[in-house]
Amino acid sequence: MAIVKVSKSERTRRTIVEAARKLFGEKGFDRTTVREIASAAEIDPALVIRYFGSKDQLFAQAAEFRLDLPDVTNVDRSRIGEALVQHYLAVWEGEAGTGGLPILLRSATSSETAAEQMREIFLRQVLPAVRAIKGGRGASRRAALVASQLLGVALCRYILKFPPMVAMPREMLVVEVGRTIQRYATGEDATEG
Repeated sequence: MAIVKVSKSERTRRTIVEAARKLFGEKGFDRTTVREIASAAEIDPALVIRYFGSKDQLFAQAAEFRLDLPDVTNVDRSRIGEALVQHYLAVWEGEAGTGGLPILLRSATSSETAAEQMREIFLRQVLPAVRAIKGGRGASRRAALVASQLLGVALCRYILKFPPMVAMPREMLVVEVGRTIQRYATGEDATEG
């Protein structure tokens, strides 16, 4: 087994990104300063700029994540909504839920940088997945509806922590929200045969 040696420079970059993720996640983009990030990383603020160029560029790296929606072309068509919700919840409850995803969701309403990154994720990750389900006609509209539902679930369950959403068993959430996602993604009701 080979041991990979990480350079001091790479360790510093990682430390800065970890500190930025924590602070952006707690305070959002606008209320987090480069000085606070540097203090949390126990480095000089000039190093943040040296390594990342700007707060915006650091944010882009700290908030990076892959949604990687599943290829549902081989999923039973009546279960596409459930498959998408199941995957999305797994992403939130995995590593992405402590990294870039909550940072973006918390920051997107007050930061154009975060909002732009969310739009890019929509265009690169959500829209192609929805387009693959039913072709191009109306795909942008359907993908926007899917995204609105998924983001609403994340906001209520993981960010605002509404008690009924937090208490709801995951499988119940998959079924309930899956019906709506099914209709949005395919134009078909999940209960139709």
